[in-house]
Amino acid sequence: MSDSLHPRDLGVIVRNTQPEDISKIVNLQTESYPYLAPYGNIWRSEELESHLRIFPQGQFVAVEPDGTVVGSASTLVVSLNPEHPEHTWKDITADGKFTNHNPRGDSLYGADISTHPKYRHEGIGSMLYDTRKELVVRLNLMIAGGRLFNYCEYADKMSPLEYANKVIRGELSDPVLSFELANGFRFVKILPNYLEDVRSLSYASFIEWLNVRNSHTAK
Repeated sequence: MSDSLHPRDLGVIVRNTQPEDISKIVNLQTESYPYLAPYGNIWRSEELESHLRIFPQGQFVAVEPDGTVVGSASTLVVSLNPEHPEHTWKDITADGKFTNHNPRGDSLYGADISTHPKYRHEGIGSMLYDTRKELVVRLNLMIAGGRLFNYCEYADKMSPLEYANKVIRGELSDPVLSFELANGFRFVKILPNYLEDVRSLSYASFIEWLNVRNSHTAK
């Protein structure tokens, strides 16, 4: 894509995922997460099918005019009580199947967001986040756990919390946490043992986005 053009200018749209997108999302995941694929920590067809059955309005794809899927996002609604509890990715997503989705829950949980490596830093990820925010306006809070992608490069020098704080202060850049902060999320805490991953050493950042159209706060 041209540096001067936003994906929307080139016809990229974000829409709800359809059954015919599933195989494309699986391919996208393989390309997007080469460090997670060996652990089996990418979406499988049966999981994506489960998402569509359970919460179709919370699943999204970014699509080029020719139908190429260049990004995807998966969400479910959960109740988080007590506020900001520690959890793993498998716990909060019912082992990736979203069978714990609670339509009466208080929080939209961003289980995954992926952009094809060829299209990163082009604004597609922000388009997906904006669509999630539109979905969450009726809720008090949007919450997600994001891997500390570059922590493996600093683990011998600092703790995960020290690393996150340096990213927050702009002293370090992390492709996941820095992007989340730039999209209006607030760092809350470190989640240990979140997802088996060689890059993050299984650490994630617990982040939240407050619904600015709702004056209430999270429970």
